[in-house]
Amino acid sequence: MNELTAALQNHEAVITLIILVIAVMLFISGVLAPELTGLLSVGLLIGSGVLTPQKALAGFGSPALITLMGLFAVSAALFKSGALDRLRELIASERIRSPRRLIALLALVVAPISGVVPNTPVVASLLPVIEAWCNKRGLSPSRVLLPLSFATVLGGTLTLLGSSVNLLVSDISEQLGYGSLKLFSFTSIGIPIWLIGTAYLLLAPEALLPDRGKGNTELGINKDQTGYFTEVTIPANSHLVGQSLHNSRLQRRFDVDVLELQRGKERFLPPLADRKIAPGDRLLLRVTRADLLRLQQEHTIQLATTPNKIQSNKKESLQTGEGQKTVEVLLPAGSTLAGASLRELRFRQRHNSTVLALRRGQQTVQERLGQAVLREGDVLLLQAPLDAIRGMQANNDLLVLDQLENDLPTVPKKPIAIAIAIGMLILPTITSIPLVASVLLAAVSMVVGGCIRAKEVQRSIRLDVILLLGSLSSFSVAMQTTGLADALAKSLEYWLTGWPTYGALVIIFFSTTILTQFISNAASVALFVPVAIQLAPGLELPPTALLLTVLFGASQSFLTPMGYQTNLMVFGPGRYQFLDVTRYGAGLTAIMTLIVPVLILLQYRGF
Repeated sequence: MNELTAALQNHEAVITLIILVIAVMLFISGVLAPELTGLLSVGLLIGSGVLTPQKALAGFGSPALITLMGLFAVSAALFKSGALDRLRELIASERIRSPRRLIALLALVVAPISGVVPNTPVVASLLPVIEAWCNKRGLSPSRVLLPLSFATVLGGTLTLLGSSVNLLVSDISEQLGYGSLKLFSFTSIGIPIWLIGTAYLLLAPEALLPDRGKGNTELGINKDQTGYFTEVTIPANSHLVGQSLHNSRLQRRFDVDVLELQRGKERFLPPLADRKIAPGDRLLLRVTRADLLRLQQEHTIQLATTPNKIQSNKKESLQTGEGQKTVEVLLPAGSTLAGASLRELRFRQRHNSTVLALRRGQQTVQERLGQAVLREGDVLLLQAPLDAIRGMQANNDLLVLDQLENDLPTVPKKPIAIAIAIGMLILPTITSIPLVASVLLAAVSMVVGGCIRAKEVQRSIRLDVILLLGSLSSFSVAMQTTGLADALAKSLEYWLTGWPTYGALVIIFFSTTILTQFISNAASVALFVPVAIQLAPGLELPPTALLLTVLFGASQSFLTPMGYQTNLMVFGPGRYQFLDVTRYGAGLTAIMTLIVPVLILLQYRGF
């Protein structure tokens, strides 16, 4: 305690401590967004003279942050090219019939993917697929969505690329003079953690996962609110011909509902699962915008609203990205188009555009697309030349909501995207090229290879994450330069006197884990790392051992919804209550608290 008292004689240490307390209070209260809290802290540290601008802002130019920016682009290209389509199809297949099998797939397949791709987009991509799986089987999404989140969290500690927090720890380590972490620096610890976590997810009693309701209305995301209604024709060369709807990739891989099948003059209504698809069949679909564009690009379906010749030109436009643009338009209140059908309005000729699909609030559109009577509030997905879109912007009958030409999928580029991603991982492993260079080369290769457009690279970078991580590294630098980290470490060491090394690591791990439940894991790392590293000599361990103890403690966020972003992502759709997360995650947290220190000691001291 004397060390802490002595350190506080330094006014810069006092100022740093005050700023840290303010930041923690803001992180917990949520009054400001986390990235704004980080920027505020940087400003205060510079303004008070604790840090020079060069030291305070060094984190924004760090290799770790540049690596993360490149990784955002690589991840966006992978998802855009459909790299996870096979996984989505496997989840929807008949082989995955029970929640236990689905959890096994999540833990054994999805988790490793999260080791090289940030887990947030992985969860975002799989969430609607898993919800549809639950809906078809009459199961509550609450039985499987928490395991999805936990699996991606476990996988995030397999490699340096699995989480932005991993990169932040590497950056802080380098700034403090201990060197940066390598791609597989902690994989030998991460693999046992993943396997132990997988065993927990598979063996945990089903009673720990509550049943919070079934059906579309229970999913948190209403399909009628997010899906478009459209009419399509099955071309003769479609992969769907001869397959039943139940077994077709239309239902397995895509989030599609078939509302009606028309064959000649016959009209078939659900249930349609066992009915085989024939060339020329017309289907009325409820489908997401992304899946509609993907189906059209793969020539699986043909939009029924255009003749074959025109449709062929449209497909070419979609593939080349030239000429045609895809936009959403809304019929505002007072639109003169309301009350008439597309055919009556001669919409294509009048606006030089093709209506791809229609979305109407919470109501189901059962009419054929050309015969559907438009209403105020309807949203149309259109494909049109840029000049026609500009004309609509000056038209009071239509409100252009959004230009979507850059959202078109790049399915033909999938092999290229996967090859580039694999090369990105192999290159720094077998050569002396740094990881940051490998990631940047991969990002540029994705653009050159046509997997993603240059403008989309900018859009893929999450500015909130960059601002938060870049600003938080200043905490560690300030605590180190003012002597506050050393003083806090001495005080903690005083309280841990007489404890075995294992017990001390348990305390450090558990303390980090608890703090992470209430503030971001990045903030927990920034606060704990400089203190924990100072304990290394007294515990007869290298600084990296303490650094990894904090890293894994901050990453094992299984107790609260706000403990990790993926927990929050599944919290609403699963209709969970706060204590549901705690109940399911408490056992896993207890196991990790006991096991991780053992793995650390085995790695660095052979126990």
